[in-house]
Amino acid sequence: MSRTLVRTGTAAIAAVLLPLTAVPAAYAQPDPDPGRGPAAVAPDPTALTREATAIAERAAAKQQGFKARSATPAAAELDRAVDAVIADGALGVTARVEAPGLTWTGAGGVREAGTERNVRAFDRFHVASNTKTMIATLVMQEVERGTWSLDTPAEDVLPGIFPAGVTIEHLLSHRSGAPRGPEELLLTRVEDPNSLEELIDAVGQHYTEAEHLAAMRSVPWLFEPGTDFSYSNYGYVALGVMLEKETGHDLDDLLRRRIFWPAGMLRTDYPKTSHNRGPFLEGAAKIDQTGWRPLTDLDPSVFYASGAATSTTRDLASLNEALLTGELVSPASVDAMLPPRAGSADPEYGLGIYRVADPCTEGEYLYGHDGAHFGTQSINWTSRDGERQVTLAWTGRDYTGATEPPYDLGLLLEPMLLATC
Repeated sequence: MSRTLVRTGTAAIAAVLLPLTAVPAAYAQPDPDPGRGPAAVAPDPTALTREATAIAERAAAKQQGFKARSATPAAAELDRAVDAVIADGALGVTARVEAPGLTWTGAGGVREAGTERNVRAFDRFHVASNTKTMIATLVMQEVERGTWSLDTPAEDVLPGIFPAGVTIEHLLSHRSGAPRGPEELLLTRVEDPNSLEELIDAVGQHYTEAEHLAAMRSVPWLFEPGTDFSYSNYGYVALGVMLEKETGHDLDDLLRRRIFWPAGMLRTDYPKTSHNRGPFLEGAAKIDQTGWRPLTDLDPSVFYASGAATSTTRDLASLNEALLTGELVSPASVDAMLPPRAGSADPEYGLGIYRVADPCTEGEYLYGHDGAHFGTQSINWTSRDGERQVTLAWTGRDYTGATEPPYDLGLLLEPMLLATC
């Protein structure tokens, strides 16, 4: 990491970020210069969700034509599907399917670009926005305790931070109007926002939660709260700060005691440093035609409560099962989290969780989340009864601007979905 760039970024924070007492005067759609705006340094945060949703719909359409369960893939076919997506260009994959009569785990590729260390089924990885389901569950626990209601104004919890009208439910459902983040924050640490080298350096630096909240207010908010949907990492960082303030406990302690241990997530962590504990599926990026570049030492503070957790496919499956079966919050709270809120069409997003077509039963859904870290992506979906689960993580993100994806995710995800039927 360049020490010169760190010093430059520190100076830029003082010059660019607004004071913590500042609040946007109006809601307006920002119109950034396409050459210097946030879009230049961060991909669409819902692109993975749309791609995965389309694969789920395709699997559902295919399954409706099957006459017998024997037509669905068996474990051997899932093994071949792992090999296929690696052969197609993915760098590393770890996957898990749970269904009545089937528990399958698979892995392929290498843990880190440029090495020969093979991926194992229980390797840990950056789960990115799957963290949001964990945070939403903590918030619903506080609602059950009477600390808040979903209608509690966010301003009552963190005065001087939000525009009027923003509620806890708006933050949970991405309907607050907050900008998405963290690109506004990353731009304070780079001189050329079109330089992927500088961006990679910036995601290895440390940020404070206060800097996240200041960056959230450094640009106009997108719409009046409750009137539309726009995915926001900043909103979940704010929820994490709110949880720590109200409970008096650090977020890693809250997650460990109230989510990880009760759900049996023994290899899941909310790290405070870039050191990855144990065997780890490291991310990789393609920024030019020279091939995959390893992304290691990424600082978790770039995401905080919006996406800092690390886990395994088994632990993520345990999270969804524990949540949907009422082990972490009451059945009434689960019922409140699952329905899509108005305006969220793609994805159909509830409170820290969204839904896709269930390939096994027409008109039913799988519930969960996905995560897109800088070099790692993941999906974690579960049937409403918690009996059927699909959990997948893979490495290799293309930042070259190529018009075609570097590999076909459906080669593996579609057979995994069909295997649950």
